Amino acid sequence: MFYRLATVAAICALVACSGPADQTPIDIPEDNASNTHLPLPLPTATSAAITADDLATRIKTIADDVFEGRGPGALEGELAADWIAAEMERIGLTPGGTDGSWFQTVEMINQTVDQGASSLTFTLPDETVHETVPKQDAVFWTKHQNTDSISLTESDLVFVGYGSVAPEYDWNDYGDVDYSGKTVIMLVNDPGYATRDEALFKGRAMTYYGRWTYKFEEAARQGADAAIVIHETEPASYGWDVVSNSWTGAQSDLVRSNGGADRVALEGWITRDLAEQLFQSTGLDLETLKKAAAKPGFEPVALEGVKVAGKIEQSVDRLESRNVIGIDKGETAPDEYMLYTAHWDHLGKKTEKKTGAPGEDFYSDQIYNGAVDNATGVGALLEVAEAMAAEPRNRSTIFLSVTLEESGLLGSAYYAERPTVPLNSIVAGVNIDGALPIGRTKEMRVVGFGSSELEDILADALGAQNRVIEPESRPEAGTYYRSDHISFAKKGVPMLYADGGEDKLEGGIAAGKAAAQAYNEQRYHKPMDEYSDDWDLSGFQEDVQALFSIGEYITGTTLWPTWYEGAEFEAIRKEDMAKR
Repeated sequence: MFYRLATVAAICALVACSGPADQTPIDIPEDNASNTHLPLPLPTATSAAITADDLATRIKTIADDVFEGRGPGALEGELAADWIAAEMERIGLTPGGTDGSWFQTVEMINQTVDQGASSLTFTLPDETVHETVPKQDAVFWTKHQNTDSISLTESDLVFVGYGSVAPEYDWNDYGDVDYSGKTVIMLVNDPGYATRDEALFKGRAMTYYGRWTYKFEEAARQGADAAIVIHETEPASYGWDVVSNSWTGAQSDLVRSNGGADRVALEGWITRDLAEQLFQSTGLDLETLKKAAAKPGFEPVALEGVKVAGKIEQSVDRLESRNVIGIDKGETAPDEYMLYTAHWDHLGKKTEKKTGAPGEDFYSDQIYNGAVDNATGVGALLEVAEAMAAEPRNRSTIFLSVTLEESGLLGSAYYAERPTVPLNSIVAGVNIDGALPIGRTKEMRVVGFGSSELEDILADALGAQNRVIEPESRPEAGTYYRSDHISFAKKGVPMLYADGGEDKLEGGIAAGKAAAQAYNEQRYHKPMDEYSDDWDLSGFQEDVQALFSIGEYITGTTLWPTWYEGAEFEAIRKEDMAKR
């Protein structure tokens, strides 16, 4: 396989109760299609009990520099998948992938824009030409996979508000306009967020229409040449540095049957400052138009005299990544499954030319370790798996560690389209993604609160810990649509995504919010997201114990928890269950 490496020595001691002497390198099993040694040893001192020490052991390993940020398709990144599979075998799971292996191969494309040979320019009405500076005021790419070169010339710029066509809300930002020969520019999030009107979309909570993925897809359906999103930190829920880090370097996608021909030629983001300049050049005020765009009846507004031109030179590499799948087989109902998911990938390693002292250029290697995002989730997945495998269960449990989450939830979407077991045999699922190590809290917060009966089971588990269940604090961030549970929810499978709490036992909500803000501003999607031995995992330990309790309960009963009445995925589930 292309992603296999030769033998690599174990180079880093893990954190474990009995110390480094208890770790031993292990060969990857034959059904992993490799005899190479793992680059880091598997732990031997973990137990079936869910403990902070065990979590630290696994998180530190998965976030280690040796995996170089776990880039999907990269040699070093795929070794993380090997390590996870070997650890699944060690703790007693059986392979759940294709052809009796631990893996499901995910065919993928890596597209890397040559920043030096690519450009995005705006010609203003007075014929001034603004050439954007990559990462500084613009980030752009193409989803076209069958070409190395894309060209866009003399495209008219049209403001389409929030870029949404939502029949259920009687909303159409595009109107009755022919968008051929035009570039659309749009706002982040959706009108409900802007107005806080609970009768508009879902009020403060982001809908799918607010997601950047939807906005680019809709622009293509409307026949536009290109699509640009205006970045603003609050409605996006992340800063410009997250955009510039996440959408530069190699961009991964699934192999598309049409090579991405159904997408616009150029997709991208620009800063709010640049957007204001573009609007002002035509006598328009962006803030005024933002307010108009949040009201019913908005009509698209052309930026008269502004022309967009772009050129993309890219390399296109066809690669493979893998979902890792292990199963704890049930005894009395082995064909009914509980599901746990956590993505193993992150942003990989990026090498960028940087300028040092005057006249001195040097290259800096940056590893995006993704310790919180999502070594914590994988560590928890394996911790739950070890606890689940320690005793016989009635039902089976699938432990699915997916790839390509950071590229748009692609690994989970791939599995949901090509499941290794029928989706209507999956009783329910729990997704784990990005836990902050802030110590013990009084609660867990459910993303997409009010969705399914899994919340009742979680509430009982938390009650046994003298804790409570709460809604997520920032539904406007659209987190419900930003992690892998949504790939299964859209297919009808009841899914729970519960995050750690904010109300700390020591310091209260203020301390919890401050910790979350510090992570978002300083470490999220940055090289600084690294593991530290100073982490306080006591709260995460309790969270994982609660999430384990859900699976323990479901695998020991005949219960089929479902969506609450009126939930958006209830009808899909009922239809699918009728086929059993």
